[in-house]
Amino acid sequence: MKHWHEECAVFGVYGDPEAGRMAYLGLYAQQHRGQESTGIVTCKNGKHIHHKGLGLVGEVFPEEELVRLKGEMGIGHCRYSTTGGNALTNTQPLTAQLFNGPVAIAHNGNVVNSDRIRDELKKSGAIFQGTNDTESFLHLIARSPKQDIIECIKEEAIRMDGAYSVVLLTQDKLVAFRDPKGFRPLSIGHRPLDDGGHSVVIASETCAFDLIGAKFVRDIEPGEIFWVDETGEHSVRFATEQKSAFCIFEHVYFSRPDSKVFGIGVYESRKEMGRYLARENPISADMVIPVPDSGVPAAIGYSEESGIPFEFGIIRNHYIGRTFIQPSQSIRSFGVKIKLNPQSELIRGKDVVIVDDSIVRGTTSRKIIALIRAAGARKVHMRIAAPPTKASCYYGVDTPETDQLIANQKSVDEICQFVGADSLAYLSMEGLMSSVQAGERGFCAACFGTPYPTELYLD
Repeated sequence: MKHWHEECAVFGVYGDPEAGRMAYLGLYAQQHRGQESTGIVTCKNGKHIHHKGLGLVGEVFPEEELVRLKGEMGIGHCRYSTTGGNALTNTQPLTAQLFNGPVAIAHNGNVVNSDRIRDELKKSGAIFQGTNDTESFLHLIARSPKQDIIECIKEEAIRMDGAYSVVLLTQDKLVAFRDPKGFRPLSIGHRPLDDGGHSVVIASETCAFDLIGAKFVRDIEPGEIFWVDETGEHSVRFATEQKSAFCIFEHVYFSRPDSKVFGIGVYESRKEMGRYLARENPISADMVIPVPDSGVPAAIGYSEESGIPFEFGIIRNHYIGRTFIQPSQSIRSFGVKIKLNPQSELIRGKDVVIVDDSIVRGTTSRKIIALIRAAGARKVHMRIAAPPTKASCYYGVDTPETDQLIANQKSVDEICQFVGADSLAYLSMEGLMSSVQAGERGFCAACFGTPYPTELYLD
């Protein structure tokens, strides 16, 4: 199995006169989950209307396209450039005309046995347009002898191993389903309408509901198929209950802090990580500084628990766009300064604790610490609000190959020396799991060195 990444957001809406605009706003709220390409499919009088393109949600959907996306139901997707690179053929939702009508499908996650399923399908004559997992779902549904789409999904989804949270649109229903281990989040909401009724919305993250004025109802359960049509809302299980493997990285970094993921508020869980970090790794210092923006909630928690004042010692420039084109080799050295600027008047002569969510390759942390020292800090202590990142993710988070992860190659002391800190400490696995109230619920923490919860099919 190739090491693909499928960082994405999905959105679905049913029974809303503004379905196209709701999908647009729902994706806009989830733009952090994928900035490379996006698409929306709506349904009007049994016919699908679609538009997709490369770029940000606000760029791909000008007003004239939103006017064209008519209908009372629809699905949308925004995507991080993954399998096969950033090609339009891989932009979702994928659409097809099947024997019993049009189908559109979008998915978040990574199916670890997709290469095997793809090879099986090709041998039996299937023709693939792109190189993503989602197309295999479409082929399996198209080839199923079952006429009913729910029966097709019940029979075929169980063949997929790994992470998938899927939204699907037919000519008369909106369907959503989630893998039996529940790796990626998927939630149901209700949006009040002027007539006193409500539309049904599905999203990867609850922050999408907040933007459109929808109320969170519940999460779609692992191994559940949920659908809504003119007869109402329905649910069925396609897999017997397994131990869940909720992605811990959703809470460490990936989800927006104002979302509720796996039943827990992300902002509060990150603050809790900071509190545990302070208890486990106390230090004497003048101030706690977050690496913006991902380190902010944990730094607040660290400050509250330790009593060391919190300061925005590093200011982030939010207006650099996705790629900074460096005009010449002579200014390449600016690097991280383009994004982050330390406040030297605040830092000069002080002992500081820098809090971040993770160290991946170590190069960015090294540059940040160099900036802080150049700004006049006396001592720089680094605290990471998660355990060391030691292994690649095969379930849909963009982590480098294992041999590029510094914690896989060096000890904590060696990493401390490499990044140039006076001290370095990570949150323990126990502290992390307590922060997300793991209890009996299973989380996947394979990126931090625990066993992978599925076979990886790496041949």
